[in-house]
Amino acid sequence: MNLLVKGITIADPNSQFNQQITDVRIENGKIAAISKSLSPLKNEAVFEADGAVLSPGFFDLNCMVGDPGLETKEDIQTATAVAKAGGFTGLAVLPTTKPVVQSKGEVEYILNRAKGNLVDVYPIGAISNNLEGKELAELFDMKNAGAVAFSEGSKAIADDGFVSRALQYCLGFGGLLMLCPENKSIAGKAQVNESANSVLLGMKGVPALAEEMQISRDIFLATYHNAPIHISNVSTAGAVALIKKAKKDGVQITCDVAAHQLIFTEELLNGFDSNYKVKPPLRGKADQKALINGLKDGTIDAISSQHRPHEIEFKDVEFEIAAYGIIALQTVLPILIKAGLDATLIAEKLSINPRKILNLSIPSINVGEKANFIIYNASQEWEYNSTNNFSKSANSPLLGKKLKGKVNLVYNNNQYQKYEQ
Repeated sequence: MNLLVKGITIADPNSQFNQQITDVRIENGKIAAISKSLSPLKNEAVFEADGAVLSPGFFDLNCMVGDPGLETKEDIQTATAVAKAGGFTGLAVLPTTKPVVQSKGEVEYILNRAKGNLVDVYPIGAISNNLEGKELAELFDMKNAGAVAFSEGSKAIADDGFVSRALQYCLGFGGLLMLCPENKSIAGKAQVNESANSVLLGMKGVPALAEEMQISRDIFLATYHNAPIHISNVSTAGAVALIKKAKKDGVQITCDVAAHQLIFTEELLNGFDSNYKVKPPLRGKADQKALINGLKDGTIDAISSQHRPHEIEFKDVEFEIAAYGIIALQTVLPILIKAGLDATLIAEKLSINPRKILNLSIPSINVGEKANFIIYNASQEWEYNSTNNFSKSANSPLLGKKLKGKVNLVYNNNQYQKYEQ
């Protein structure tokens, strides 16, 4: 697919053209030229940027897809459609399916289902059999089959010795554990942040301590084994401080934050809207400020969608029994723009670092590179509604709302998808 993009602002810290307004020519799936005043060639589609930004394609580290077994929530076809509309050209999908992705057979199934897609799909394998935290899954075989990391999804592993053995085993073949930061014995069955607001709601709260104790344990284990770890979806100021110190001390630790934690706070739960029920729970304004500062100072490496699709019967119920999570792939960009992140920081945290964490090839906007990019307009307003929601599920508090920041075009694997400007 040959394409000429006219008058675009480049947002890529790895490009010599970063923050410059220029033209970009794509030929046969590669960036053929970057220069001002390129003239259209025969049989070449032309895209007029009109104030838009061109960034390396986004990559998500924490996405739930129901395929195999839970396709009524989301399947690979709908997940990649949602991803494209949100500007994602790569997804790392969690093993929380039925059956659990715990052997090379499930890994190969996902890779085959996603073959030939504009969006690259990478399976994450389970750390333990059936996500029970007791016996190691077939980590080495899954890695050889194409698993990029290992996770238990939103389940934390309580057994310290088990995590220690998993880290030690992964050292032998370069495996990466992505760990959920929750001490269940501290968190208990609480579902909201512990604060004055939880008292107002009359609900038992999850203290920040539950997250921070678990991260402290994981830091100790990573230090002991001199092994890399990744902490998924940090949410507290204390967690940011712990990880910042660990990095300064030379611990091989990376982490990400769910996009919604950057604009939503616990006060939104006062109406008991189950679409705001997420795990970890929405925290306070001081935590939110620490998360944004952590992104800016490099403590937090990446931003994830934490996409969690659910059928209506799991969300349109009383808050206490509703499932955790929101659909998010399509709304990450507007959230980050609302949070005040600039285009270069968005590219770093959503395109470059997620791939770096998983040791994947990083796209860059330079001549001769494979074309893997998105074009978005940060000031364009659009309404997120049932017509343009590409997910099978509808559990988002942003449905029916006007959002600012729209993806106009996605290009990868010599394919492109254009959306309304």
